[in-house]
Amino acid sequence: MSQQHILQISELTKKVRFILESELNTVWLTGEVSNFIAASSGHWYLSLKDAKSQVKCAMFKGSNRRVRLSTGAAPSNGQQVLVRAKVSLYEPRGDFQLIIEHMEDAGTGLLRQQYEQLKNKLNNQGIFDLSRKQQLPKNISCVGIVTSPTGAAVKDILTVLKRRNPNIKAIIYPSLVQGEYAQGDICHAIESANSRNECDVLIVGRGGGSLEDLWPFNEESVVHAIYKSALPIISAVGHEIDTTLSDYVADLRAPTPSAAAELVSSDSSELLNQLLMFKQRLIKAQQNKLVYLGNEQSYLQHRLSQVHPEQQLQLQQQKADELSLRLKQAMKRNIEQVQSKPIQLSQRLLQQSPLKTIQLQQQKIDQNAHRITQAMQNSLQHNSEKFVHLIEQLQLVSPLATIARGYSVTRNSKNEVISKTAQVKIDEEISVQLSDGHINARVI
Repeated sequence: MSQQHILQISELTKKVRFILESELNTVWLTGEVSNFIAASSGHWYLSLKDAKSQVKCAMFKGSNRRVRLSTGAAPSNGQQVLVRAKVSLYEPRGDFQLIIEHMEDAGTGLLRQQYEQLKNKLNNQGIFDLSRKQQLPKNISCVGIVTSPTGAAVKDILTVLKRRNPNIKAIIYPSLVQGEYAQGDICHAIESANSRNECDVLIVGRGGGSLEDLWPFNEESVVHAIYKSALPIISAVGHEIDTTLSDYVADLRAPTPSAAAELVSSDSSELLNQLLMFKQRLIKAQQNKLVYLGNEQSYLQHRLSQVHPEQQLQLQQQKADELSLRLKQAMKRNIEQVQSKPIQLSQRLLQQSPLKTIQLQQQKIDQNAHRITQAMQNSLQHNSEKFVHLIEQLQLVSPLATIARGYSVTRNSKNEVISKTAQVKIDEEISVQLSDGHINARVI
């Protein structure tokens, strides 16, 4: 028992909490709400139960602000909910509990749970990789549409195509987009469009609806049909806020069917503007070419005038005038140099005069004498200060200073300083030194 470590209660609860949080991590579960309490701090405390068990739960205000249930912002006792939570332990009481991070109605929540599970599965398979997505063709002349032929989505797509570019051909591959048979219809329509290979791009979609209405576009078979398509596919399911698995696997996602139609069609007015722009660029290029040729002609005429005999004669005359001017300037500079040479020699002679050298040497002697005098004064002052300092130190250690403060020095007949009684004998003469003289005494 002495070798075994005895746990404290707090150590035990900490270890159990660590095991629960590390092993179970995040779980999804559904249950009935009971004992619901909304604390003044903003946190929620409740229990989730089924027919056999219940567990305490806490949902902090940072998470419960995002809850949107059919009954309102907060759950009510007896309501069935789906939650995503972390398994934990409340250490102060040792209570097993769940920390809820997400809560929604049980019906819609189960579908969303299936959605998340399938999404993770397909993502792990690489179905959603960006590297495999195709680029849309630059020039699209035919668009395939996989949707209900009677729905609002196909009408919106055709209206946008007609308005933006009536020359684009549209082929409808009819399919159910809601209900249990919709997924088979959608897969068949995609496969049919690929086998017929008569369009440049394929739009797969429908109008908005609930999660249940849009569920066919979350089916695994539909995702694989889009993944295997050789034609580029634009997913246009629901409204902008709706997201399905078809959106992730498609080569491009459009927020609405109308937006998908705009992506595949270029505006006819935009094409006209491009033609006008090309025309202006062509006219500008021709004008630049004419200007370039005119400049080239002017340059050649200038070159021709430069090689003309009259031009050459004028150029040689100009060079002769320039050489004549340079000769006159050179002669003038030589005369000035000859005239200034005696003055320069006189100045150099004055610079080499002995009087100037004597004056310079006398200045150096005066400077050295001044420096020697200054050095001697500095040395004398330094030695004086050092001597005074030594005297002060000598006085500090001198026995005379001690005697002057009332002490005395006693010596025996051998003039040795007596510091112990054993150094003297009875009737021996001793000498006591005081500050103002000596006292001769005898030991009795």
